[in-house]
Amino acid sequence: MDGRPVINLYQPLTDNNQNIAKGSRMDGLLLLCFFLWTVVTTGQFAVAGAASSSKVVTSLPGLPGRLPFHLETGYVEVDEENGAELFYYFVESEAGAEDAPFLLWLTGGDRCSVLSGLTLEIGPFQFVPEPYNGTVPRLRINPYSWTKVANILFVDTPVGAGFSFSRRPEGYDVGEVSTSLQLHELLLKWFTGHPKFLTNPLYLGGDSLAGHLVPFIAQKISEGIEAGRSPILNLKGYLVGNPMTGEIIDESSKVSYAHGVGIIPDQLYEIILEHCQGEDYRKPTNTPCAQALGTFNNLRSEVMTAQILLDDCYLVSPGPGTQTDKSASAIRKILSEETVIVTGRRVKHPPPRVPIGCYSYTSYLSYFWANHALTRDALGIKDGTVDEWVRCHDGDLPYAVDIGSSIKYHRNVTVNGYRALVYSGDHDAIVPHLGTQAWVRSLGFPVVDDWRAWHLDGQSAGFTITYSNNMTFATVKGAGHTAPQYEPERCYAMFSRWVLHQPL
Repeated sequence: MDGRPVINLYQPLTDNNQNIAKGSRMDGLLLLCFFLWTVVTTGQFAVAGAASSSKVVTSLPGLPGRLPFHLETGYVEVDEENGAELFYYFVESEAGAEDAPFLLWLTGGDRCSVLSGLTLEIGPFQFVPEPYNGTVPRLRINPYSWTKVANILFVDTPVGAGFSFSRRPEGYDVGEVSTSLQLHELLLKWFTGHPKFLTNPLYLGGDSLAGHLVPFIAQKISEGIEAGRSPILNLKGYLVGNPMTGEIIDESSKVSYAHGVGIIPDQLYEIILEHCQGEDYRKPTNTPCAQALGTFNNLRSEVMTAQILLDDCYLVSPGPGTQTDKSASAIRKILSEETVIVTGRRVKHPPPRVPIGCYSYTSYLSYFWANHALTRDALGIKDGTVDEWVRCHDGDLPYAVDIGSSIKYHRNVTVNGYRALVYSGDHDAIVPHLGTQAWVRSLGFPVVDDWRAWHLDGQSAGFTITYSNNMTFATVKGAGHTAPQYEPERCYAMFSRWVLHQPL
């Protein structure tokens, strides 16, 4: 203490201590102003007792000038015991409407960074597909960004994906259930720190393996709403693209799809039908089934399963559902030969070099952009948290697949009146639309509007089957896995119509 009297700023002042109090109150006000200035300039804010931080990003390496959209990045602590924090990118709706829909977006894969969803699918900027020259890859504006109509919160999840991290190793030991609960907690804390968005219609979205999590999180949010947990989220529904469910149909539909598009012959198809009835296609127990599925997988590996009409290229980050027999040995050979310098040092896990014509070339560029020192500084990445950004992990961190089947959560949420959009690309051999269509039908919703085309600029953009109980299933013509990456214009139109309550 410096000997000055301690003044309670909330206590009425008397004439006797007026002069002393005047100076002390000024000190207190200056201290308060300094504190508020610190909060505003550093972007630090406390939410519900957890450490969180945010930063308004006005420019990005590779994109000239000031950003033409509002971007905020930051962290939300979701596991206080282990110091686990999820990193996010938040883009405000470019439409400027106060009541614009609000979308939480998750990327699938094995701990894949949501930067893929942001730059390769539905976000406001994307990579220029040009040869990498050792500098920061260039960016360009995406004219079909979903942020044209919606506020979107992109989250690196689970812990360990992208720039999300844990201060203790135990924080990385998560699964589908714990990750979903952490995301629910993240939303509650994020909206507490951004209350102006609380009244906006909230939707959850994701693709591929995120199809396990999205309907489960939607149910947890609806339960929180019923229980009156504050803040009350304005949940309206969810959407999933090319979604996995955890059911056997995720695998069995690959066979019927491959047969239908001529990847496998009639004879092999009939053998599989005969010997694999009731079998787990991932771990068949009888020899004839195992042999037939082995032949099937070999034939299937000869095509680009994410989009069967594209050239088959090495994937930058192998993960569930990708070509495993191009395999790790070939990819690691490329890794060992790659000599790339990022931020003044040789990186430990450079991505495999791919031809510029490959669909995955922009994924290749994302590695150099995300690991550059200028990018990390612009995004506000905390020093010492993530030594090296990778687009996807490859089973190197523990992850429990403990939700099981997500289909029951689709039923529970839609029966409770929330809207759902389930869409798939018809050129996707990883999660074929035939399987998705089958499980949607299995929910028993009566068909309201059967197979009709909808159009965009005079071209047929897809077909929809609309069911009661607020669930809509759509097949996006010409699209792969995931649909927004391959058919951005059509998927943008579909999303815009759906979130703005317009019929497909």
